[in-house]
Order: sequence, then C-alpha cells, then structure tokens
Amino acid sequence: MQREVAIIGGGAAGMMAAIVASRNGAKVVIYERMNRVGKKLLATGNGRCNITNIGLSESNLKCIHGSNKKFAGGILKKFTVDETINFFEILGIAHKVENDGKVFPMSDQASSVLDVLRYELDKLSIEVICDIEIDKIKQSKQEFILIDSNGVEYKADKVIIATGGMSSPNLGSNGSGYKLARNLGHSVVNPFPALVQLKLEAPFLKSIKGIKFNGAASVILDGNILRREEGELLFTEYGISGPPILQLSRNAVEALENKQQPIIEIDMFPNFTYEELLNLISLRLSYQYDRPLDFSFIGLINKRLIPIILKVSNIYDLNRACLEISNKEIEKIVSLLKAWQFDIIGSQSWMHSQVTAGGVDLKEICPDTLQSKIIPGIYFAGELLDVDGDCGGFNLQWAWSSGYVAGNEASM
Repeated sequence: MQREVAIIGGGAAGMMAAIVASRNGAKVVIYERMNRVGKKLLATGNGRCNITNIGLSESNLKCIHGSNKKFAGGILKKFTVDETINFFEILGIAHKVENDGKVFPMSDQASSVLDVLRYELDKLSIEVICDIEIDKIKQSKQEFILIDSNGVEYKADKVIIATGGMSSPNLGSNGSGYKLARNLGHSVVNPFPALVQLKLEAPFLKSIKGIKFNGAASVILDGNILRREEGELLFTEYGISGPPILQLSRNAVEALENKQQPIIEIDMFPNFTYEELLNLISLRLSYQYDRPLDFSFIGLINKRLIPIILKVSNIYDLNRACLEISNKEIEKIVSLLKAWQFDIIGSQSWMHSQVTAGGVDLKEICPDTLQSKIIPGIYFAGELLDVDGDCGGFNLQWAWSSGYVAGNEASM
C-alpha cells in the first residue's frame, strides 16, 4: 500500500519534505495554516531569497547555533549546500554567489524560488490544504489522526511537523508546533527571538534616531566579548539596528534570557586605532583652536551626534573654544567614539525577528532520521527544532537539509 505522509506546515522545510517524500512514492498532504504555502520564504533575503551559503559545511558550523552543533552538522551532511544548489538548478533556479558566500537566484526574486517549488508540488500531485490549523495529533494503532481547530480528523501513516518557530507570526510561524510537540511528550528549549533589533538603555535615543554610520558593535558579558560585527549601524528610538546588530543579537538575547546583563559596545571608527583617532582629533582641534568645540566635529561625525557625544563625555559647555579643551577631555571623547557602551534591556518583538532560537529538544530526536525518540512515526524539521543560524542563507539551508531528511525517512 502507498504510504501516507502528512506534513504540518508549508514553509521551506515542509515543501522540501513533501517533494522528497512524494518522489519516494508516498501520498503526501501538506496542512498549512496560512492561505498559501511559502509566505515567509518570500520575505527572505530582503525579497531576494538567500537560498544558502557556500561557506556552510559539516566541518564549518560557526554560523549555526543551538544546543548540539554535531546534530545539526550530521543533518547538513545528508543534504549539502551543493546538493541544494543542484536541486534548485534542476527546478529552474539559476544561481549566483555574492559577498560572504551568499547564494541568490539570478532573478533576484524570492517569488521565483516559491514558484518552482509550488510547480513541483503540483507536478507531483501533492495535496495542499490551506487555512487549516492542526491542533492535536493522536496515535491510533498503526496510524496517526490529525485533528484541526474545527474538530475535523485526517489520517496519516507518518507525520512531519514543520510549523516553524515564533518569528514573523504574520507570515505563518505562531509557535503552534511547540504545543503539538509538548502534547506528544516532547520538551522544548525555551524559544527566544534571534536576528532581531536590540533595545538599549539611554535617555537620548529619540534625539539620535535615524542616524546611520559604518562602525563595529560588540556584545560584552562580564567583561568578555561574546561577538563583534562590523557594518552599517542605525540608532532607533528604542535602541539600535543594522546587519551587525542582527548577527550578534542572539548572544545578547540569550544572556537576557539567562537573567544576565549584556552590554553593547559601539566603535564608530573601527578603521582607526585609539592612538590614530586621538592624533586625528587632537590635530583637528589644534587647527581650529578658536572655534567652538561642537563646531570642530562637523565633518567628522553626524551633527546630531555631536552634542550627545560631548555631554556623555562630561563636557557640557559645547561652545568652549578648542584651545580650552584639556588632553584628558580629548581622551574621554576618543574613548567614547571607540568604545561607547550601552546596557541592553531587550529586543524587538517576535514580529521583527527573522528566526527563532531554541525549540524542540534535540535530545529527544534521532540524529540520523529526525524521527521522534518518544513516538516513532513522528518527524520534525526546520526552525521548530533547537537549531538556528546567522543571516546569510544558513537558516534556509537548515530548512532544506532537515526537510530533505525528514521527507526521505518518513517515506521509506
């Protein structure tokens, strides 16, 4: 008899699992709570879909996070970056590699990726049921019964849960998979938002919101630098944003989850050493000795930042002539420009986060098949599991790889 595989969730992992299972001869049904599959996929890579990253491999997992990197590495080995690229090339997605190994469709359209996936679903006669939320899963003899929010029942021989985490709930991930997992007896590592903007403690944020600059940011905990990233930073009325902030946000939010106090340190001149910047500013002040101090920084830093920088450096008379500024005061200004520290007090909401850290505990999942150790016949894939990655295609590669493994194993 043809094996019936139910897939809960029609995101990247769910669609990959469906295609693989169907190619293996299974009868596949996708149950999707949104009005169409793949909505979150359309938002990835700023609408361009960062399919994968050529820098990711089983031996290079520095951009993958969670409780067990070895577990993640084993799954990524079963469906590699090269296999992912080939999979999409065959479906019709010509690719290109950009900075930092990011792989995009040559069309620069995430919709292209979704189009070919949906075409393949149709070609394989995979049934897709949208606007449905599966609330419960029950085991009955040799099959499973899925019960939706209206009490309607559906049957399957195997079930793959690929509902995503809690990030971007407007695109489909509302945390419902955690409830399903817990009801099946699984533990869930406390989820928290990652790849998200950070909230800072500072009284002047509203006055500097919107200011952008290229700099470096570090997350510091108990005097130790957890991570440092460089790039475009953006002050906001709640704190700080920009690609570097998203990359290091996981470290910051994880510390907060553990009731610790992380600090973010901003280097506004990462291309200068402290001594080089000190010499530069000292020279500027000597050239402009008769000018007001605040005016002397015009052309060096954003004008709206100047009064804030000076006041935080304990210089309150902004109109003092440059020649009246002592060496110690200059050193304070330079220290601030190179290492401006803020207490991190939180992050933006799930709606603004790109990925969920935490998830279904990997200790309860078979590392070779992604099958539940608690209930055979139940499989997990994608962001629902306690695996997450940096920006740059790493999370989508995890979705493709885990979806492939779950779909393959559930249909064998």
